[in-house]
Amino acid sequence: MSVAPSTRTEEVYEVLRSDLLNGLLAPDQKLRMVEVSDRFGVSHSVVREALTRLAEQGLVVASPQRGFRVRDLSIQDITDLTEARVQIESVALRLSVKRGDVRWEMAVLAAHRLLERTPVVKEDQAVNKDQAVNKDWSCYHRDFHLALLAGCGNARLEVVASSLRDSAELYRRWYWVLADDHRRGIAAEHRQLRELVLARDADTAVEALAEHIERAPRQLIAYAREHGVDNLHRPLTAG
Repeated sequence: MSVAPSTRTEEVYEVLRSDLLNGLLAPDQKLRMVEVSDRFGVSHSVVREALTRLAEQGLVVASPQRGFRVRDLSIQDITDLTEARVQIESVALRLSVKRGDVRWEMAVLAAHRLLERTPVVKEDQAVNKDQAVNKDWSCYHRDFHLALLAGCGNARLEVVASSLRDSAELYRRWYWVLADDHRRGIAAEHRQLRELVLARDADTAVEALAEHIERAPRQLIAYAREHGVDNLHRPLTAG
């Protein structure tokens, strides 16, 4: 029984998306059509459709001359991305605090409970800084932040926020590797967000969310400027 092209496209898309968000594909890396087709055993049209979807989400870049490649990471891009995230997520969070019902509150509590009970770093990975982030934690982290916004009652806002968050994940791996941010109490930041939204304190919750979003980019930009580079991944890959 043959597999429908749409199903194969979805499979290729999901695997490539996971590879991108988990740092398995390097920034600015070319995604050659022949190599991807051979890897998955699918046609070029299936690969092109999957890569086009990823390009629409900002995870890869398409150009007539270079084909598809992983998005490069730069100070300008992370600055623009962070500004967009703060603006969009602040609006969505404020609406969630205003409109969210009891089911939304329960979803926030459940998402936070999973996040808080999952270690950021697995014990067997602690010695390898480059692979330190627990993939389960990354998933629950994303789910918690999406749960915070899910009470807004605006599906378009949620889609935009989710897409921007995925783009930000491309930078998260380099934040953990490059930024020496040992003083950060990220679990406490999440608890504060949970408490503020459930207390319906929209103003303080939005302020806390903005600082939460801005901290990692601020550290990465400081690192890049200290080392005199614009492309954030190159000090690591060249070393």
